[in-house]
Amino acid sequence: MSSAPSPGAPLGSASMSRAGSSTSLSEQGPASAARRRLLVLGAAGLTLAGCGFRPLYAPRDGTASVTDPGVRDVLASTGVALIPERGGQLMRRALQQRLGRFGAATPTQELRVSLLLGAEAEGFRRDGTATRTRLTATAGWLLVSLNTPPAQLAQGTEQAFDAFDIPDNQFFAADFARDATVQRLIDQLAEDMVLRLSAQLRTRQST
Repeated sequence: MSSAPSPGAPLGSASMSRAGSSTSLSEQGPASAARRRLLVLGAAGLTLAGCGFRPLYAPRDGTASVTDPGVRDVLASTGVALIPERGGQLMRRALQQRLGRFGAATPTQELRVSLLLGAEAEGFRRDGTATRTRLTATAGWLLVSLNTPPAQLAQGTEQAFDAFDIPDNQFFAADFARDATVQRLIDQLAEDMVLRLSAQLRTRQST
């Protein structure tokens, strides 16, 4: 298998003229540099395709889409169990949105999730009040069949970190920053969960 040029490597070596001056990509103009980048990316894509590489997720209309039909069928028939508290409601909604794009079907599997949110102060003012808070979100999940008795199909644990600043004497701004950070963490966990779940399902189906 031939290797393609790395997108992070130089796209061309500098050529020396008789006067001893070099010609860089910037001197050739932005249009030439853009064409070279497209050629490099295209060559890399052809090389990966020739090696039999097939991504689990492929972009389509701005969203990630699972390419394996068998995995799509399982995700489409997966329901999400209730998750306690406000953070759990946000997590359940995020998962439903990601699983729902694979189509509506009668659930034959259920995704059960436990969510834990933790907070830790990272900076303090002279009066001892915090100036920045670091949030940690941990989600343990279990996919089970709805047969009797239920069978475990996949499981895992996802974790994400983020932080937000606490403005001085601006309580509404602090609450808004915290809520936005929690939402980012929830979205990240949901993405990671569906990705790992899909990988486990594909491995299970191939064995």
